[in-house]
Parts: sequence; structure tokens; C-alpha cells
Amino acid sequence: MQLPADYHMHTPLCRHARGEPTEYARHAVRLGLDEIGFSDHSPMRQDDFDNWRMRFDQLDAYVAGVHQARADHPGLNIRLALEVDYLPGHEAWIRELAARHPWDYFIGSVHYVSESWDIDNPAKLSEWRHRDAFEVWAAYFERLGQAAASGLFEIIGHCDLPKKFGHRPSRDCTPLYEKFLQIARQHNCAIELNTAGLRKECQEIYPSRELLQIAFQLGVPITFGADAHAPEEVGMNFAEAIQLARAAGYRETCRFANRQRRLVGI
Repeated sequence: MQLPADYHMHTPLCRHARGEPTEYARHAVRLGLDEIGFSDHSPMRQDDFDNWRMRFDQLDAYVAGVHQARADHPGLNIRLALEVDYLPGHEAWIRELAARHPWDYFIGSVHYVSESWDIDNPAKLSEWRHRDAFEVWAAYFERLGQAAASGLFEIIGHCDLPKKFGHRPSRDCTPLYEKFLQIARQHNCAIELNTAGLRKECQEIYPSRELLQIAFQLGVPITFGADAHAPEEVGMNFAEAIQLARAAGYRETCRFANRQRRLVGI
């Protein structure tokens, strides 16, 4: 069985990963992957926005690192991408980033439900004590729908991220999922199966089987990503992700080049 491309991996420039791009590529080759994509956290217009992304003056160094990995591993397809935070009002900045290099895809992610609260940040875990879980999830999926509708992204990342620390609403979230996924389908956005959730407190792939089944029913395509922050995490738990995708009905996954999508079997 041909493994899907791993389209979600980081570099030390984000300040919370280790290993150079060529090391990630080397591990991918060992696993038998034929395609990967680097998608480190993009810079914001203000470098001090938070402390878990590259600075703007490091963007060219990031691209150079990916090019070096390509040179070192010519038999491996290596895509150049970014994971870009979506916040309302930042669209012009994302377009500026898009124009700077020949990207293969952008992963649009929502980490912030406000300008100051990144919900997956362990340093801000106490914020959850003061919030109703359903209200947080509703705000998150509202922004996720805005991200999909923006037309700025090929893929939407880890699309039920609020479960990371185990905070799950008691209310039914199906309407939230359906609204977001309908928007994703209308705007040709894929969603990723992100295996990093298995390494977090929620101990579940992003997204849940429930959300993924709705995505399949609505015709939303998928990609795969380990969200690797170290070379040995490339392709991690892909067997479980493939099993989940097939159980939901999927038989194809997306690949991207020059921001153009094609489908391949899984």
C-alpha cells in the first residue's frame, strides 16, 4: 500500500521543533514515503505576536532549508508550504505571504478564538476554567468556516483542535461540523487527518470519526499530516489514520503542486 503524503511538518524556526528539514526528509525516505510537505507556522506581520512561529526575516531561510532538503533527497517529492493562522482582518497579510514564494499549498489553521487566546497553548490552559466549552467550540468553528470561505487555503488544519486538552462540550456539535464542512466543500478546501492528536491529552486523531464521516458525506476531500515537530514523528500513526479514513468511506487523498489539487488512491 502506498502511504499518503505527509503534508504537515515543522522546523526549528517555529521555536518548538527540532531537526533540520533534510532530517525530516531522510526519515520520510526510510518510511517509504514518496511525497512530503513542509508547512511551518508562518510569520505574522508583527514578530512579537506570539512565541511559536518564525520571524518574518526568517522566511527566506525557511524556504532555503526546504530547497536544501530537495537537493539532498532528489527521489522524494518535497512540497513547500506554510501553516497560516486565520484571524479576521489578517487576510491582506496572508495574500502578501502568498506572493513571496512559489508555494504548493497553504494550511489554514485556527488557533486563536480571540486576538489573545490561542486555545491549544498549554501556557494558557487556565483560560478554559472561565469558559463554557460549547461557546469556545462554536467560536472556533465560526472562525474555521471564515477561513475556508476566505479562499486563501487549500487545506484546513486539525479541524477539531479544541479537544486537545480534553475539553469537549456536553451539547451536540454536529450542527457546527455541518456548517463548517458545507463551507469547505463550497470553497474547495480539503481537511487534514492530523495524527498529532494521538500524542495529546485527547488521544484522538484530528478530526473525530463523527466529523470525518460528515465530511465524506458532503464530499470534502482529505490530506494526511503527522504535524511532526521532530524527524522521527514524520508519518507517525499513519496506519491508524488510513484506517480511520477508509472506515469513513474515503478511498482517495489530495496532493498539491503549485496550489493545484489532484486526487490519488489510498
